[in-house]
Amino acid sequence: MAKQGSSEIYTQVRKDHPDFIEALDALGRAARKAGPLDEKTVQLVQLGAAAAIGATASVASHARRALDAGAKRAELRHAVMATVNISGFPNVIGALAALEQVPRKAGK
Repeated sequence: MAKQGSSEIYTQVRKDHPDFIEALDALGRAARKAGPLDEKTVQLVQLGAAAAIGATASVASHARRALDAGAKRAELRHAVMATVNISGFPNVIGALAALEQVPRKAGK
């Protein structure tokens, strides 16, 4: 059996369990609206959290969302690097490598 990446598994779960994913999406929307942070800042926070747990597929996803919300690539790198004392150097390097895979055209 071929190994699936996180995005392929997410796509399959979305297809097989749409109610579950909708509930997850609703929770995320509620969390984003629960306070004063703007969308760019929220996505940078989520990017840092993804980096801290080594979730490189989520790193790429939140990097694209942060770029779409107006973040600069330097802000993405800083959000990842700022987690080093919590996440450890290997997770930071892995997340920085994932950032490099985000297309340059993202964030228009």
